[in-house]
Amino acid sequence: MTLDPVHFEGIAQLAQRIRYDVGEDDHRDFARTVWDEFLDPLVDDGRTVLDPLGEQGRHVAPVEDVALAEVPYEEVHGLDSGTINPTTFTNGLVLDIAQAAMSATPSDLDLHRARTLVMTVHTNDATVDVDEGEWTVYDEGYIRSQIRHAPHVNRYEEGVVHALALYLAESEHALLQADLVDDLLVLDGPLYPKGLFKWADQHPELAALLEDEDQPQEVVQNYVELVETFVTRDVPLVGFVKNPATKVITRTVREKGGHAPWVDDSAFFTRILERGQFDHDAERWERDTHNLTCTNWFRSRGGADHPLSKDGDALGADRRLDPEQYEVTFCAVYDPRDDLVYRLEAPYAFTKDAETRENLRLFALQEIAAQGGPPLAVAKADELARISRDEKRALTETLEETFQARRTRDYDDTRWG
Repeated sequence: MTLDPVHFEGIAQLAQRIRYDVGEDDHRDFARTVWDEFLDPLVDDGRTVLDPLGEQGRHVAPVEDVALAEVPYEEVHGLDSGTINPTTFTNGLVLDIAQAAMSATPSDLDLHRARTLVMTVHTNDATVDVDEGEWTVYDEGYIRSQIRHAPHVNRYEEGVVHALALYLAESEHALLQADLVDDLLVLDGPLYPKGLFKWADQHPELAALLEDEDQPQEVVQNYVELVETFVTRDVPLVGFVKNPATKVITRTVREKGGHAPWVDDSAFFTRILERGQFDHDAERWERDTHNLTCTNWFRSRGGADHPLSKDGDALGADRRLDPEQYEVTFCAVYDPRDDLVYRLEAPYAFTKDAETRENLRLFALQEIAAQGGPPLAVAKADELARISRDEKRALTETLEETFQARRTRDYDDTRWG
């Protein structure tokens, strides 16, 4: 069935019954109040969860000018990991397969050829033997692969196999190729495995995995070692988050009694970074699309950033540096052309230096302006690591033959194909 004009009219009439007592300008005003009065520092229950590095401020960069700016990083590497998505089979196996790849700009074909593959398997059948073993190397040494038996859970099996495969492949590949990076490494996504850290808030069974099982702790230890490796080599390491979903500011403001109307912190940063004016004739906001805007750097110790803060436990990982050096710092960059906010993350070990902070932020601005989106190294890594729909289908069919079991299907498979 399709929506006829009368259906659209009915939906529009429903929408008209939703009344707003506060307008867009009021939302912007309150966002500015939060920016001016709450963040230096942001305190939650007596604990500082956010504080600016250096002077707090918002900055403007003309798109055309910053796109041509020179940055001090001649060779930039990117890293990403992609999966086939969690798959359940009729024999009870639940698995996901992740492949991690590193890109370089300028291109390095040998580096692009290298892959780290991890298959994570969950089963409730005690008779199933998962031969974890050592890493297997093939394709003339360019590919390493390993199979891992996921910890037993009674629910969230798909989420567990997905997160463990994704983060293990990414962290292992980054550690393996770290010595090839001389200027800058950009992870496609957060600096640390926040998907694991969020387990603590999702369900007691997942929280118990973080405390009791070795594999989540092994993953976190890998990321800790990655930071240590780059700090020792004095090569900056950052994470470029394309879809930030943190809520530390929003949640804390609400707990303090503030009426924060935003869904998450990205919406808040959009409010304070968007520039423009209200066109009274057209009765709409006209956004300035000629300038990128950004914030200063902040140090974050709340939400999923808490485990790697100076008073977090890092899931028991052994930290050789002062715990403060691992803390997550970030700046927000707003691209008005697409109305998108990006979050650039880096360990405090690098951003405690004002010049490094400025260089990293300029790098992000220059790449976003020139590429119209994420940095080129991130886009290339994403392309290398991505497993296409046809490849996923072919892999699933191969696994069905190997297991002599079908992928579990539901009605949506028939409905949508």
